[in-house]
Amino acid sequence: MKVIIFDYGAGNLHSLAKALELDGVDVSIETDPNRSIDTDVLVLPGVGAFGAAVERLAPGRDAMRSAILEGLPTIGICLGMQLLFDGSDEGGGAGLGVIPGRVTRIDAQRVPQIGWNEVVPVGGDPLFTTAPLPMAYYANSFVCRPEDDSSVIAWTTHERDRFPAAVRRGAAVGVQFHPEKSSSDGVRFLHAFLQDAQRTGVPK
Repeated sequence: MKVIIFDYGAGNLHSLAKALELDGVDVSIETDPNRSIDTDVLVLPGVGAFGAAVERLAPGRDAMRSAILEGLPTIGICLGMQLLFDGSDEGGGAGLGVIPGRVTRIDAQRVPQIGWNEVVPVGGDPLFTTAPLPMAYYANSFVCRPEDDSSVIAWTTHERDRFPAAVRRGAAVGVQFHPEKSSSDGVRFLHAFLQDAQRTGVPK
């Protein structure tokens, strides 16, 4: 199975690639958004600024959005999750618009949120059934605000602000936390996503 991490200038790619390693999985990094979708699984990594990321994404935005909506298994991590939404208060430019909603600053005194926090699943998504992840590592100042909660598959709370820890639309999953930094449970979560993608495949 081919896995491509789309590099839009984000950091932390090495540890993410390492966490995605699994028998039968070939992980590579691609800087061209159009070439990034020639894959079995697309990974949108999680460190960087929204404005800079969407600028790198822009030449292939429409193609990537179409591929995801047509069923390309995709996981967006932290900033990668935020790119699945329409736009962000952090910076200008259009996100992928896969999930209707906007990204806003955390409503809390202590920002950024850095460290371990809860992941509270809702709706019985099979990903969390297969790989329970009660706590995960977060490093974020901005969070996703979907237009409705139907896409939310897990919640978390920082101070008074409750926001999605994870969302899903079809084969696309976004997580606000960093599974690659969330110890063995986080790696198991990534592997569960890959194994599910391997079973379902990309619609032809």
